[in-house]
Amino acid sequence: MTLQEAEQIIEALLFAAEGPLSAARLGELLELDPKSIPALVERIQRRYQEGGLMIREVGGGYQIVTKPELASWIEKLGRPVVHAPLSQASTETLAIIAYRQPITKAEIEDIRGVRSDSAISNLLERGLICELGRKDGPGRPILYGVTEKFLVHFGLKSLDDLPPLGIT
Repeated sequence: MTLQEAEQIIEALLFAAEGPLSAARLGELLELDPKSIPALVERIQRRYQEGGLMIREVGGGYQIVTKPELASWIEKLGRPVVHAPLSQASTETLAIIAYRQPITKAEIEDIRGVRSDSAISNLLERGLICELGRKDGPGRPILYGVTEKFLVHFGLKSLDDLPPLGIT
């Protein structure tokens, strides 16, 4: 397979995929060393510099997206670009989960100082958090963590991209 063919295949796969594709998955599909994928993606990205698309590295993989500055044009198609904003309670709950996962509802409520049932339900419905299992101990409470959709929604490659908390 030539370099050009590999780039065309990667571009087609990223276009057709429902979500981000990791370098490992792309390497598997193309029967290439996954370490070669980032350079191929970078070559495709350079071609996109003058166009309306870009490749974003999010959620542990790559995804073709429209450039943010073109959002108003996409909205004219009747396709909402901006998701309904999260409530303050949901935002606080999501931040706690992202930084402290795995974490139980009781631990979240202890940090927030208020009940978090509604916020947790909202975040589960949106697919931004998920149940990771159960904690050993009395009642075996559910442990929550963020999902790949959380990373994609906030444009993060991994949780390491979260800004530092700034508390000591």
